[in-house]
Amino acid sequence: MPVLFFPSSMQAGGAFDGERILERKPVGFPQDGGLLKPYSTIFYWAHAWSDTGGMIGEHPHQGFEIMSYVLRGAIEHYDSMHKGWKRLNAGDVQIIRAGSGITHAEKILPGAAMFQIWFDPDVSKTLSHKASYNDYPSELFPVYKDQDSSTKVILGGTPFMTESNIGDIREITFFTAFKEYPLSPGDVYSLFLIEGNMVLNGNKITTGDFALLEGESTMQLAEISAGSKVFVIRSPLDPGYNTYAGMRSI
Repeated sequence: MPVLFFPSSMQAGGAFDGERILERKPVGFPQDGGLLKPYSTIFYWAHAWSDTGGMIGEHPHQGFEIMSYVLRGAIEHYDSMHKGWKRLNAGDVQIIRAGSGITHAEKILPGAAMFQIWFDPDVSKTLSHKASYNDYPSELFPVYKDQDSSTKVILGGTPFMTESNIGDIREITFFTAFKEYPLSPGDVYSLFLIEGNMVLNGNKITTGDFALLEGESTMQLAEISAGSKVFVIRSPLDPGYNTYAGMRSI
């Protein structure tokens, strides 16, 4: 299949707390009306931010794994297991393994932005697991630099673990105008352009745009503006189990 592009303007929108928290969703819930449905082990992906600060009140989750990645500023998280608020700063990561059930609440502090990404595990197993979660400070993740880029590895030989079948997760900042990566034919690559401009496999993309690469042999990035930053998740075309989205034909 060709590379699929989802500009920010074509992504589903959302808001919480009287529009104090705003969202764009490359992969939304069915009721959000977005163009892209769940795929591979990616069930949901939201880019959320708040200029003034806002709160999403306590609500339940089951089965899924929910990753929060702080892009800038800070967020705070409360859950029914620990019954207290914990702070995550820019670059920090949290994963909630919702298992048999957990409730939580979130605050996005003024000027903060984050990703919340739901991974689709084998819910026939995870629904019987006790809920758990981990916070991972940014300094736990290795950063590899060369003359072209700086790559922060979030998943793939790091302490961050998921029960869902995810290959790796990386945040890459570019110092060069051109970069090319080989791709695995058995995987799908999800790319969010956090900031900057570039040409991805012949198509111009800009801050907030999302792309899906499947069946491509290379990912070619050209005309990269200085300091451009992308967030990339590699996940399998075939997870090796029945996902929730697949069972429900979402």
